[in-house]
Amino acid sequence: MTVRSIDLYHVAVPLKSKIKHASHERTVSDNLVVRVVLASGQEGYGEGVPRPYVTGESIESTFAALSSFDVARAMGQASDFSSAVVALTKWTLPQIADDPRGMFGNAARCALELAILDAYGRASGRSLGEAIPILTEPGLALHGRPQPVRYSGAITADSEKKERISAFKMWVYGFAQVKIKVGVAGQDDPARMGRLRKILGRRMDLRIDANEAWRAGELLDRVRPLKPYRPTALEQPVPHAEVRALTDLRPQLGIPVMLDESLCGFPDAVLSAETGTADLFNVRLSKCGGIIPSLRIAALAGRSRLGVQLGCHPGETGLLSAAGRHFASRVAGLRYVEGSYDRHVIGANVIAEDITFGYGGRAKPLSGPGLGVTVDPEALRRMTVSHKEIRFD
Repeated sequence: MTVRSIDLYHVAVPLKSKIKHASHERTVSDNLVVRVVLASGQEGYGEGVPRPYVTGESIESTFAALSSFDVARAMGQASDFSSAVVALTKWTLPQIADDPRGMFGNAARCALELAILDAYGRASGRSLGEAIPILTEPGLALHGRPQPVRYSGAITADSEKKERISAFKMWVYGFAQVKIKVGVAGQDDPARMGRLRKILGRRMDLRIDANEAWRAGELLDRVRPLKPYRPTALEQPVPHAEVRALTDLRPQLGIPVMLDESLCGFPDAVLSAETGTADLFNVRLSKCGGIIPSLRIAALAGRSRLGVQLGCHPGETGLLSAAGRHFASRVAGLRYVEGSYDRHVIGANVIAEDITFGYGGRAKPLSGPGLGVTVDPEALRRMTVSHKEIRFD
């Protein structure tokens, strides 16, 4: 059950339409897919989404980080699924350990961790979700058995016509929660909120995401005209460089504050809990380093009486969608859940199954060993930009 080799793939995932928010816009998602092969020949796959404007990573940096890391030595003689999970709790990449925010290298670690869990899970006939109860942490609430998941919708800043169509689709499709991107230059956010609230109805749970768009000095004035539309959370309203200002501003806003770009690693979570800069954490598996680091952050939130959103990166393929499903079906008390947008967002997928959520954002827990999904080798080949194999035998 030792690790024999790993393969690194730079995968260009086509998006069905341009993803636009205050920090960035893109039409292709550059993702990292990792394949782990055990000595038995059993293989497993994982995925990370490096974003320079989030964790500072690029495809090149993830390749470099994993090329210099001796995975086989780090995993040792883990002989089954449980011992592999325990081994994963004991190591991290040097790049993450050397970063004061514990984030540089997180997308690489996430992809590798998921691939290892997938490989060992398949070899042992164990679901990746079964790793979560092994990782008991004070403050972490878990379901006794995997539960159905309900995802929320999202409306990006776009033309008025497209936004109206998106909002109408969200209403018709029966979503209970919708996130609206705000803070994009040239957009009239109060007018947009008014239009969208009218379409979505008074009962819809709306939250807003500014993606670092506003300066601390203008935040109260920016938020005040949005409050009549009753947003239930405000995500990352200021740049990370000004996040400390939220200690004083947060109590004045009248809307719970969620951190995203300022919540990229465990040190970020500790600092926020100590300084009172947030009411909720947006935990994204790739951004936070994988299942194990994300659980630790969620546990800290529980101990600190803070809420948690399980987020995602637009452009994730079914590999990260599956990992997120396992997380969301096992972890109790998540305030919002994002992900499994697959066929609604990406033009091609690396997995054979369609695990996109159904009506109302509802989705069943995944079954089967490992991630519970199957990589389509031909689809992976078509989207691969570059590939590197690293052997340890």
